[in-house]
Amino acid sequence: MGKLIIDNRSKLINDIDCLTLIKSVMKGGRISNNDKQYCYLTSFKLKNYRIAVATDLNKNSDKFTIYDEK
Repeated sequence: MGKLIIDNRSKLINDIDCLTLIKSVMKGGRISNNDKQYCYLTSFKLKNYRIAVATDLNKNSDKFTIYDEK
């Protein structure tokens, strides 16, 4: 298992909810960047708002950034 970097920039959800969304993205597998990276951008609808999870692939880690969609 590699390292994970999580950057929660959302003002609408807490860290526990972020982990749930990241788990969902990870369950989808590495489908971007020739199957080397988790999905570049996944959007979720929670209650009356939308949250986006963006991923980056670093040399030694995967980075997940959580945003509020407008």
